[in-house]
Amino acid sequence: MGAHKRPARLSKAKAASALTLAAVGVTVLTPGGTTKAEAASVSVRALQIAASKQGSPYQWGATGPYRFDCSGLTLYSFKRAGKQLPRTAAAQYNRTRHIPRSAREEGDLVFFHSGRGVYHVGIYAGGDKMWHAPKTGSVVRLERIWTNSVWYGRVT
Repeated sequence: MGAHKRPARLSKAKAASALTLAAVGVTVLTPGGTTKAEAASVSVRALQIAASKQGSPYQWGATGPYRFDCSGLTLYSFKRAGKQLPRTAAAQYNRTRHIPRSAREEGDLVFFHSGRGVYHVGIYAGGDKMWHAPKTGSVVRLERIWTNSVWYGRVT
């Protein structure tokens, strides 16, 4: 008889836990959903992966693992962190959630533009710096963001 009461007690406990979670406003994930913290951890992981490629040579059209162009570095870093991005800087901009400079966080993408055209991308590292693959003859490096003609995007 005691065995029959146990499932009822567990069911009540589970129901109480669910009600408690609902009452305090905890987000319950659906399969395939991600929390803000999980999305941030993917971006921070992508930032770490980009940093680990420091010194890798720039090569136009290269997507790693040993040579990169700008969007190839971001594509590679986010793919290794578990997120898919399109190939080009402009397509990556169109795939991100656009955010103001004041809301940028480490791991967000930094897009350089002329008018409405995006021509370069890097990964924000904090402190007005980013990891990127700048141009032919250079290597993946951490560099100060040198212009205010940038937009920011968050990979979701």
